[in-house]
Formats: sequence, C-alpha cells, structure tokens
Amino acid sequence: MDLLEDLESLQFEYGIQEEDCSWLYLQGRSRGLVIKACAHATFFCKLLCNLRESLREKHTSRCLLTGLLADTPADDDDELKVGIIGGGHLGKQLAHALLQLVPIPAENLRISTRRPEALDEFQKLGIQCFYHNPYLVNWANFIFLCCLPSQLPTICLEIQACLEKGCIVYSFAAAIPIARLKLLLNHTNILRPQYQCVEDFVNIWGANKEITAALQDPATLQATCPYSSAGGIILNIKWLEGVFYAILNICTAKDMPHLQVLQHLNELFLSVHFEDCEKDGASCPKFQLGDFVNQVYTKNLSQKRPFPWFDLTAVQLKETPFSQQLSTSTALQDHLTLLYCDSFGISLTKKQQPVVSRGSPSQ
Repeated sequence: MDLLEDLESLQFEYGIQEEDCSWLYLQGRSRGLVIKACAHATFFCKLLCNLRESLREKHTSRCLLTGLLADTPADDDDELKVGIIGGGHLGKQLAHALLQLVPIPAENLRISTRRPEALDEFQKLGIQCFYHNPYLVNWANFIFLCCLPSQLPTICLEIQACLEKGCIVYSFAAAIPIARLKLLLNHTNILRPQYQCVEDFVNIWGANKEITAALQDPATLQATCPYSSAGGIILNIKWLEGVFYAILNICTAKDMPHLQVLQHLNELFLSVHFEDCEKDGASCPKFQLGDFVNQVYTKNLSQKRPFPWFDLTAVQLKETPFSQQLSTSTALQDHLTLLYCDSFGISLTKKQQPVVSRGSPSQ
C-alpha cells in the first residue's frame, strides 16, 4: 500500500494557482497519448512475434516431412530484433512495455541514446544501451524512433545508409509528417501512428500506475483499442492499414506465394472468435486477394506469385483496396477489437466491447 498516495501536498495539482487549473487536462491527455502509443506498438510487436513463430513452425514441419531439418540452418532474421532510438520518458516506457507485455527477450532489445548511463535499470536486465545509432540500425530489423522532432533530421542522416529494405521504422515524432520521413530516411517501410485529441473528454488514464500496469487494467486497455474513442484520443485507422501491409511486406521478403500469405493473415488476425461465431461461421470475415490489391493486379497474379512490395508511406496517405474494408466492415472491426484485447489477456463478449469510433481523423 502506498501510504503517501492520498497526501494532498504531494499531489501534482497542489500549489497550482486557480487560474491555471484549466490546463490540468493536458496532464491526462499526455499520459493517455503515452499509454495508447505504447499499447499500439506492443500490439504490433506481438503480431510480428506470432507471425514469425508461425512461419518457424511451418518451416520446421516441412523440413521434418522432407528430412531436411538437419541441413537447414536457422534463419537469424526470423528473430524480431528491436532497436529503440531515444532513452527519454517515451523510450523507457516503451522498453518496459515490450519487455513485459510482448514479451521481447532482453537480448533482442537494444537502446541507443545520448545518455546510456541513465539507463542503468535496463542494463541490469541485460539490455545493451549505448550511443551509436548506425550500429543499432545495422543490428535491428525493427526500429522505434522515440526522439525529439528537432533531433530527427540528424538521426535520419546517420542511419539512412544502414537501413535495409525490410527494416520497419516506427516513428513517434508526430511533428514530422510521414512524407517528410520518407525523404529524410530514403526509405518506404515506415509506420507512424497519428492521434487526434478531442476538446471535451473524460480523463480515464489515471495518474499513478506504471504504463505496463495500466495496460493490464481491463478498462484502460479497452480504451486503447484501435477503434475506440474513449479517453478523448482517437487513432487514425490508417495506422492499422499500415500494420497489415507491413506484414504483407514481411511475407513478400520471404518470396511467399500470396495464397499462403492470405492463410497466415487469416490465422494471425481472425483466429479469435465470439461465441456466436461458432454457431454461424459464415458471419466471420475472411481475407481475399482483392482486399489488398486492385482488380487488374488480381487477374494477372498467378497462384505461386508473392504480393508486390508496398510503400507503407503511400498506404498511410492514400486510399487502398483495404481502406473501405477496415472502415466499414463491422464484422472485421469487431474481430480485430476482440483480437487486440485477447492479445493482452483480456476476454470480451460483444456486449463488453468498447465504444467504437467508425470514422477516422484526416491525415
């Protein structure tokens, strides 16, 4: 029990002038943004880990059937290797969330920051902390940019030559548009979540819990669902679209036939069902080739061909064949919400689903 928790003189609000109290809502908004940002990044990493695990299992099964397992070297790229650039508040909270909630092994997470000596708590866990951005990018296949917008041009200049085509860059620098990031990095495999804050909102984000603890609270976790508008912070659903196409790119990099990719997508995103789905399986959505590419491309794509490589920056800025499906299919939205909560260990019924924002803010 925290004996000081209710002590008024130690509260953030104590001593603030009455005329300044109207600005206190910014504290809740800031915390809500960090919670949502960490939740969505954690969910994406969970998806990638599950995908890689599924690919490994299927590869092992094929090798056992053909007797080639002993002659097949382990693919080091099958491991998710995450690098965080920036060791400030967001970088630290993200690292804790990835370690505890994905969970990512300490040896698969590294942090590059100007003050590595301030990350002693992570170094004790076995995480390498240093200040060498190009070295980090050479090692990782997933990079989080948790730096200030003013630092980003210099960092991009440092790392752009080290970025491999398949490396996913995930930027939290809201002030730098994704089109600008593409130019700075000379790279297209970029994700940048965009959040819209509404003026009047109920602060549900709390004040004292660690981010990892907050994300294990059912009410808070449901408020972070991609389609939820609870807490006054709305995620632009183009981010979720980018997540899908990023996974398609991972499969394309492995030269995987598109029919096999669709099977993986259905297993990855649509494997968790409501009770009534078992009674009426026809109501469950299933991904088809035409959901992701246009009709002309569909007609000319042979069964053994992989998907094309997608520019993720264009996916998040323009309409795609998948845009309407994500924004209008309530069945898909419900299943994705269920999967999201289930990935954090929270079970939902249809009646318990959080309030859904059917529209999405402009880019």
